[in-house]
Amino acid sequence: MIFRETPLAGAWVLEQDRREDERGYFARTWCANELAAHGLNAALAQCSVSFNARAGTLRGMHYQAAPHAEAKVVRCTRGAIHDVIVDLRPESPTFRRWYAAELSEENGAALYVPEGFAHGFQTLVDATEVLYMISEFYAPESGRGVRWNDPAFGIEWPHADPRILAPRDAGYPDFAP
Repeated sequence: MIFRETPLAGAWVLEQDRREDERGYFARTWCANELAAHGLNAALAQCSVSFNARAGTLRGMHYQAAPHAEAKVVRCTRGAIHDVIVDLRPESPTFRRWYAAELSEENGAALYVPEGFAHGFQTLVDATEVLYMISEFYAPESGRGVRWNDPAFGIEWPHADPRILAPRDAGYPDFAP
């Protein structure tokens, strides 16, 4: 795996180190030892997938609060997404800053989302599938979110008016640290 630092403290883009031949390619997409060597949480409690039928679908911005804070590795396995993270750690030098990366079936990249970050994405094409590798078990009582268009963050989305957005994601209050 190739680790590329993002401008946000502790968040990384993980690229495939593809070994290609006439058959195609082979690439590692998860290695606990490599993650740990970069100081990242390598625990893996569960994996989840979301399928999104239409381009412009927006999911997020979600996170789990302590004591169930979770790290995630997010990869787009079909289609393409505009993947966004926001640093919600008050003690962080990048507090309230956001970062976006395009993850797609073609580029094979993933985004490492540390604990204390909100995560969301907007689909760029129809029939998009996203895989999440998550360090903690889902704990509904710790589920939280911030609004995708909260002015406290100023996130720039490809589609300013999402075509599909869950009422929960639209209804989060303004961020208050």
